[in-house]
Amino acid sequence: MLNELGHLIKDNNVILFVGSGISKNLGLPTYGELIDEMASQLGFDPEVLNAWGNNDFLILAEYYFHQKGSLGELRSWMDRKWHNPNIDIGQSEIHKLIVEIGFPIIYTTNFDRWLEYAYDYYKKDYIKITNMVDIARIKENVPQIIKFHGDFDHDSSIVLTESSFFNRLDFESPLDIKLRSDSLGKSILFIGYSLSDINIRYMLYKLQKQWEESRYESLRPNSYIFLVDPNPVKERLLKERGIIPIVYQNEEPGEALVQFLKDLKQKV
Repeated sequence: MLNELGHLIKDNNVILFVGSGISKNLGLPTYGELIDEMASQLGFDPEVLNAWGNNDFLILAEYYFHQKGSLGELRSWMDRKWHNPNIDIGQSEIHKLIVEIGFPIIYTTNFDRWLEYAYDYYKKDYIKITNMVDIARIKENVPQIIKFHGDFDHDSSIVLTESSFFNRLDFESPLDIKLRSDSLGKSILFIGYSLSDINIRYMLYKLQKQWEESRYESLRPNSYIFLVDPNPVKERLLKERGIIPIVYQNEEPGEALVQFLKDLKQKV
């Protein structure tokens, strides 16, 4: 699988999809800490607010939005906490390897700017895409970083509340249409995701339906997901949707991902 994936990357035929597990390796706050901050700003005990919201940050963010009228104060806190000046992106081997491997297109569901900072740090050109206007700025042979769930620079783009999540499930925004177009001729490699992530499972389902309806399903390129926890049940379902699991079992997910990216870079 690594040989095949390496050849595909070398030919610029792989889209990288980056999830929250990548940011977690930088020591960024967890969603539990985000819920605690929402409770603090709303004047509630965190345990009480958690219980009322069944520990579901989408519901709690929706409640916060209606109580405050906007996500502005919370977004500002997230921006500060997610971009701690003490973080040295040059020390992140994961980000370094992502830049060095050289993916032509990177989608991320993370709000933070650390992917962009990594490209800046290593002095590599890129184009950040958060909306339809940005799509018009695409240049040939310049890597694209698509902020699939929004970006701190654009409050309205952030997918954090239950309503914004449901809107994304329509899978009809300009970025969704771009993804469908990009993925027609390329494989996708997912890193930093767990199999419990409903966003990704739904997206994979929609992409599978797109291929089925096209009647060219046999021409669909293989896609891959990096995992550290084997799960035969979910892995079987992924395979049915054209996604091949690559498992590096390890109690330290960050170490496993570094080793995987090193192995992949060698193949490229």
